[in-house]
Formats: sequence, structure tokens, C-alpha cells
Amino acid sequence: MPFDDHGAAADHGSGHDLRHHGDVDAADGLVDFAVNVIGDGPPPWLRERLVATLDGLGRYPRADHDARARAAVAARHGRDPAEVLPLAGSAEGFALLPALRPRLAAVVHPGFTEPEAALRSGGVPVVRVLTDAAAGHALDPAAVPEEADLVVVGNPTNPTGVLHPAADLRALARPGRVLLVDEAFADAVPGEPESLAGDPGPPGLLVFRSLTKTWALAGLRAGYALGDPALLARLGAPRPPWPVSTPALEAIIACSEPAAVSAADQKARELAAHRVSMTTALAAVEGVAVVSGPAPYLLLHLPDGTGEPVRRLLREAGIAVRRGDTFPGLGPDHVRVAVRPPETARRLVEALDDALRRLGAAA
Repeated sequence: MPFDDHGAAADHGSGHDLRHHGDVDAADGLVDFAVNVIGDGPPPWLRERLVATLDGLGRYPRADHDARARAAVAARHGRDPAEVLPLAGSAEGFALLPALRPRLAAVVHPGFTEPEAALRSGGVPVVRVLTDAAAGHALDPAAVPEEADLVVVGNPTNPTGVLHPAADLRALARPGRVLLVDEAFADAVPGEPESLAGDPGPPGLLVFRSLTKTWALAGLRAGYALGDPALLARLGAPRPPWPVSTPALEAIIACSEPAAVSAADQKARELAAHRVSMTTALAAVEGVAVVSGPAPYLLLHLPDGTGEPVRRLLREAGIAVRRGDTFPGLGPDHVRVAVRPPETARRLVEALDDALRRLGAAA
């Protein structure tokens, strides 16, 4: 792996299937540990709010509905409505990044691969900054090249689960640089520590939030960006008219209200308890190393050479996990698993233990 002058491990080629996501691994009929969506669908109260929008689908999304969504998000994070841009999911925000015309984008890996895929598709040069597994995949701000005028980092990072200190993220800000912090899983961490969503920060700070995970809205596509109004205007310049649907705008409003924020925090606390028990059980499986952070997923490092056969045996046992080798910085013996309740997690633990024993017996 070549290194740049700042000591960051840099990979200027692709070399990975950056468009591979967990939904590809989660075939129908399998117990899904591959996708990090929490639950099978939105709760009844949110479902009712969404259903109530259906009678208005004969009209284009209304400007006042968009304004209400901006106001709701602004109130939730203590921002000005002008600092909010509703999105058709964070993925839309990533697709818009080339509109910022960066000369060089630095993407911190292992991390969500869609930002890099979107940047490369838009003709933007990308340098990969790899975190150090031996250091717990912590972020070293000094590893990011000074010449990068766009930096992308997840917090908590997917798939490592690392929650980077807000101070380390702020240290990446520079005049003339856009710093994008992807907080897709921030509301799945109790209290949302280290979040920059409520921090106007420097003019170049962008924060993306998704409603997909906590509220099981993957099929709806709803999220938002937070940042300086001028920066949001540049980001949104190439969008078509009415980019966010009426139901998605209603979801943004509903999930930003105080009762929903409180419910999300309670759900995050339940997940935290599930994560502790699941981590303990998985770590007891011989040969399995667990990279555990506060996120609603765990990164597993399996014994050398067992990644692909373990995934195959798990599928035969009716279980889907997320392969890790499509993430730069990880290899074929890494898998990511979503945190699930103990009764569901037990199936994974037992199947994983059985798979590794069978492979050991066959060796």
C-alpha cells in the first residue's frame, strides 16, 4: 500500500466492490444480521402519520411541507432552518457530493463505501485514509492529507463501530475544506455523544443524518443534511424539482419531534444492552475476535481463511451476515453483524460456533 507524505495509508484505485451493501447478503427467508435497520418496519404511530399523507399524493410535495420539515429538524438540533436540507436519504446527499467540485477527496476507511463510490462516479479524485486496526481503528487527524479539500468520515463508523471524539473531527476542519461527518447511526447511540449535528462549527462542516436505521424506513428514503446555508445551496444545486417525497417529508417532521427523539433514545438504550450480551456471547466462540463500539452492529474477525466458508455455512443454516471484504482496510475474514435481541442473537452464536467447529474438523 503506498503512503502519502502525511503517513496516511493511501489507495488511489478502487479495488473493492464499493456498491455492495448488506441488502445483497440478506436474501428472503434468512435471519437478517446483514442489514443494520432496526426492526421490520416503522412503529404504529409513525405508520399512521405516513398513511395520512397518501390522500395528498395527487399533488406535488408542497413548499410549506418542506419548510415544516426544515423547522422540525432545526428545533431538534438547535439550528436555524436555513441550515437544514431535507434529503431522500443520506444516499442522495452522497450522490450530490461531486457538485461541491472538490479537487481531492479523502475518505476515511474502513467506512461506508457509498460516498467514495459516488465521488468516483462523479470524476472526483479520491485518496483513502486507512485507520489502524491495532489502535482500535481510531482516527488520526494528522493522517488526512492537507491538500484534501473534502474529507468524509462516519461517526460512529460503519462497519467498525468506532465513535470518534468530536474534538478529533473538528481538528480536520480547514479553511477551504468541506468536512462531511456521516451520522447515520448517531441516534442509535444513547445520548448521541460526540455528535456535531447541533454544532454550526466552521462554514465547511456538513453533517448527514438518516432516518433509515432507527425507524426502519429503508424503503422510504428520508434524511437530511446540516450545514452552512451557502454550502447546502452548492450541494443541492443539481437536484431536480421536488426531490423529497411528501411521505418522506412527513417522516422527517415526525421523527424530529420531542416524543420521537425520546423514543429513539430509549430504543438506543435497549440496543446497548443487547450489544453487551451479544458481544460477550460472540467473543466466547473460539477463534472469533469482536471489534465492539457503541454502534448497533459488531465487526467480527474470523480465523484466517474461514470467512467465505463460514458465510456459506451460515447461509445454509438460514442466517445472513454482511461480508467485510468490500470495505477498504478489511479482508475476507471480516464480517459485520447487526445487533439483535438475545433470543435472535443466540441463533447466530450457535450457528457460528458450529460452522467453525465443522471447518476445524475438516482441516
